[in-house]
Amino acid sequence: MTNEGPISRRAARRARARRRRRRNAAVGLSVLVLAAAVTAWAGYGRGGSPAAASGPHSATTPAQKPSATAGTGTPAGTAAPKEPPGTLTLAFAGDVHFTDRTANRLRTDPALGPLAQQLTAADFAMVNLETAITTRGTPQPKKYHFRTTPDALGALQRSGIDAVTMANNHAVDYGPQGLTDSLAAQRTSPIPVVGIGPDDTAAYRPYVTTINGVRLAVVAASQVQDYTNQVFRAGPGKPGIASALDRAELLKAVRAAKREADVVVVYLHWGTEGRSCPGPEQKSIAADLSQAGATAVVGTHAHVMLGSGMLGPTYVAYGFGNFLWYGSSPYPHSDQTGVTTLTVTGGKVTKAVFTPALVDGNGVPQPQTGAAGQQIADRYGQLRTCTGLATAPR
Repeated sequence: MTNEGPISRRAARRARARRRRRRNAAVGLSVLVLAAAVTAWAGYGRGGSPAAASGPHSATTPAQKPSATAGTGTPAGTAAPKEPPGTLTLAFAGDVHFTDRTANRLRTDPALGPLAQQLTAADFAMVNLETAITTRGTPQPKKYHFRTTPDALGALQRSGIDAVTMANNHAVDYGPQGLTDSLAAQRTSPIPVVGIGPDDTAAYRPYVTTINGVRLAVVAASQVQDYTNQVFRAGPGKPGIASALDRAELLKAVRAAKREADVVVVYLHWGTEGRSCPGPEQKSIAADLSQAGATAVVGTHAHVMLGSGMLGPTYVAYGFGNFLWYGSSPYPHSDQTGVTTLTVTGGKVTKAVFTPALVDGNGVPQPQTGAAGQQIADRYGQLRTCTGLATAPR
């Protein structure tokens, strides 16, 4: 370095002044960037999408999903759709309880166990929450009663679930007061709860969202002829569940959803407990829903898996079986379950993948691979023979 004599002191002072100005400018820029980031975050909903302004059953953009990691209590990140625009993946599983042996799953993340990763990987995932959400109320005159707390909805969200149906025969196990609590939980839920509402308009109203450029609508109802469907069926000014026994009302809701959405999913509670073949009432309503524009008709209730396949342009899964299950069922193969993932392109199901699982002694579905997994998958495939459905694309 050359020593410039007396002038170097003035030059040094000027240099120090320039450095201070640069540092101040850099700090100011950092503050502006941070402020912009905070503003963007505050104005956006889950996953960086603009917050929905159209009510609890509608969203203008998809909610990017947290990655479920076994053994951790927090999401591991967010995942954007991996498919090209116009394509989305939908994952479905069966009946879920947080009662008896599965009650402690509320304190375990992910609550649904290892298969949460399969559910999280899809753009949209859904199960049936077969329980009232209440700590109050009176047990109704029926054999079985199930209930949980609103924490169940957050636990399911952390397991990759994007929506649940409560249109089932256990949603009002604790009477009017329990129903009031369930509707309160619905209003504050971190995920949409469909198939139940303060009146029939709300109960049949679809959840509508846009994922990867595809408008998706989900409708739910119960076809089970039981105490709940008779006493607590939603009506004008009457809270309760959406009923598939009122077929005209359900078909009206599906047709309306089809006018609004590219893809319409109908999640039903249907079938006969223990029967692995669909009954005529299931086949009849599946045909009507297909004619009404349903892209997929799926459901649960029988405690065993039923077959699946294509009914014309509509994918139909007659029964997913138990999933997170509170106890044992008296039916053969009731511990066999799995996750069904559909790929929908151009409004049509172009691929269906079944991931086999087995409900373990703690009520948690465990994925099965190798010979054990193949055995469940083969049996599931054979169940299609009594459905009248064509093979789904793979």
